[in-house]
Amino acid sequence: MSLHRFSRYGLALAVLALPATAFAQGFGLNEMNSCGIGRGYAVTGSPCQDASTIFSNPAFAAALSGNSLVLGATSIAVKGTFTRDSLLGRWQTDIPTAYVPNVYFNHKQSDNLAWGFGVYVPYGLTSEWPGNFPGRFVADKAAIQTIYFQPNIAWKINDNWMIGGGPVIGHSTVELIQSADLSQQTASAGPTGPITFGMLGIAQGTEFARGTLKGSAMSYGFALGVYGKIAKHWTMGARYLSSLNFNYSNGKATFQQVPTGLTLSNGNPLGAPAGTPVDALVASQFTSGALVAQSGATEIAHPDQAEVGVGYDGFDRWLLSADYYWVGWKRFHSLDVQFANPALNTTQVEDYNNSSAIRMGAQYTGANSWQWRVGFAGVAAAAPDQTVTPILPDQDRMNYTAGLGIPLGKAWTIDAAYAYVWTPGRRGRIVGRSSASQPSFNDGVYTLSANIISVSLKASF
Repeated sequence: MSLHRFSRYGLALAVLALPATAFAQGFGLNEMNSCGIGRGYAVTGSPCQDASTIFSNPAFAAALSGNSLVLGATSIAVKGTFTRDSLLGRWQTDIPTAYVPNVYFNHKQSDNLAWGFGVYVPYGLTSEWPGNFPGRFVADKAAIQTIYFQPNIAWKINDNWMIGGGPVIGHSTVELIQSADLSQQTASAGPTGPITFGMLGIAQGTEFARGTLKGSAMSYGFALGVYGKIAKHWTMGARYLSSLNFNYSNGKATFQQVPTGLTLSNGNPLGAPAGTPVDALVASQFTSGALVAQSGATEIAHPDQAEVGVGYDGFDRWLLSADYYWVGWKRFHSLDVQFANPALNTTQVEDYNNSSAIRMGAQYTGANSWQWRVGFAGVAAAAPDQTVTPILPDQDRMNYTAGLGIPLGKAWTIDAAYAYVWTPGRRGRIVGRSSASQPSFNDGVYTLSANIISVSLKASF
């Protein structure tokens, strides 16, 4: 038996691939702070008055006074379905609630200088489907967790303009669990070509193995920001976060046999006795063959981001803001995965497009200093039609948000926010593409929705 087709669509086809729970373009995340979520993420041209600006606009840190500390966490609960055409079945995702942390600190060193740091998660989350999902041969589970650490320096140029930024240090861990279809494997060489288990009567979609690939990597980049007052009631800002390329060169791949309970019939092309267990024929592959534990490697570029926005405070007690957000997803055009056994190497074509979003927010400050927030963000999908798969059924999204900031004395504030993510649904497939010439055959519809709750504790001292 040979297993050169074990991972035709990629054991790690996106190695680590691109979780279906990421509610920004591709596998990006927006949940960097509670204030920003409440305002529809439109906080680059009119930042929140706390250290979380180190992410949303590094320059505005120079406008803060004293010390500012933000400790926050966000829960992201996702529901998704895949409905095959012609009433062939409907499956729901089995995704655990994700909890995303963030920490920011800023110190005003002098009238013009501030320094601090931010710890946040701009990319990540998990895609997971039930054990009977037909797309499990693409991915049972795909998870990526990437955390950025950003030291920051901000400088006040004059009364109207500020600049800021700093290096970004990224650490990423990944995991992919994928099933293997026995019917696609070669059982032996025949006189006119390979004999597959499918030719022996094994039904398509018969799982006989499950592979797990895990890895981690470090990468480095930078963040920049500019902020200014352009009129009496108008402000503007822009930020740029560079791409970070993660090389998961230390990945480990393990394989587990899944019993089929099947036997060969009489007169089979292998010449084996009737009743021969199929599981016994493939067992050696897990002890001394292609499916022994081995190394694996791949690279994933986390794309660069650019955002520009404006703010207006000319209405009594109101602050309005609007941002345009761009992500360079064209960097993610394919994924090559290498194993110690080169027969398992895979290429997955993705061909993503650059994508963008429009973000709008409003904040009202009451007489008791409570801050009420609402927002909206419309997000365009990055994946083309032929790349809507179980790993990432990417689609356009509408984000509806609300938030509240409550002072707790002079030094402390608690922020809370809620966001609901709605999608219109999108046609997709349950297999991937190993080449750009492979035709598209989307055979069902994916839907996704999410409930997001964020809480932050802020201190000024």
